[in-house]
Amino acid sequence: QLQASGVGLVQPGGSLRLSCAASRFALNSYAIGWFRQAPGKEREGVSCINSSDNKTYYSDSVKGRFTISRDNAKNTVYLQLNNLKPEDTAVYYCAAKYTIVTYSTPDECLNGMDYWGKGTQVTVSS
Repeated sequence: QLQASGVGLVQPGGSLRLSCAASRFALNSYAIGWFRQAPGKEREGVSCINSSDNKTYYSDSVKGRFTISRDNAKNTVYLQLNNLKPEDTAVYYCAAKYTIVTYSTPDECLNGMDYWGKGTQVTVSS
């Protein structure tokens, strides 16, 4: 139901855009989160966007480099990754939860996701 795309091998300092599209529901009523998991590490929430006001949240590790946005006409949420670092290498997942709540913190937005897409690999290497 959720499909993440944007597999890429980029050099450090490069950019990549990930997309998260839904096929069976309208994403504009869902909070959308992006998560990542690197080999041997726990899954990490990196960004989230509210459904009510499109307020965005970022983890400290990506703040200032990643940008989350949504295009309701295309029923797609994007994660723009700039100034990529080798430590950004991971499988990236998008997830969604139906909500009208306006969250105040990143954890509130990221917790409790109901739908998960298959991951997409991002590799940052020279």
